[in-house]
Amino acid sequence: MPDSIFTKIIRGDIPCHKVYEDAMVFAFLDVSPLSPGHTLVVPKEEKATLAELSDESAGAIGRVLPRICRAVMSATGCDAYNILQNNGSEAHQAVMHVHFHIIPKPSAGAGLGISWPATKLDHAHGAALAASIAKVMNTPD
Repeated sequence: MPDSIFTKIIRGDIPCHKVYEDAMVFAFLDVSPLSPGHTLVVPKEEKATLAELSDESAGAIGRVLPRICRAVMSATGCDAYNILQNNGSEAHQAVMHVHFHIIPKPSAGAGLGISWPATKLDHAHGAALAASIAKVMNTPD
């Protein structure tokens, strides 16, 4: 599999506006922002989806994501923001390297716009699905 554009950015082959870097995480401004301050937070481990990411890389992102959010909000003066993370092309993932978008919401019309086609959870189906997920979670890898 060829290196993703994010791996090339992390390596320095492609320039970026870096906002954060440590041994496991790299963050930089999106070149096609939805609003000023739109930042991408990327693990240095190149995996396509969050489910494939190691616990170590996931933990590293989890530790710094709130700090990066606070920095972006402080720098942009925004109080509201979205965190977006897509997995797979059917879920609108364009770059097959795990990444989180921090998208400031400076006004009602700016930033990320989403549709939320909610449905109603059937009680019996929900109980069966929750039990199935819990069983998988309690099964050793």
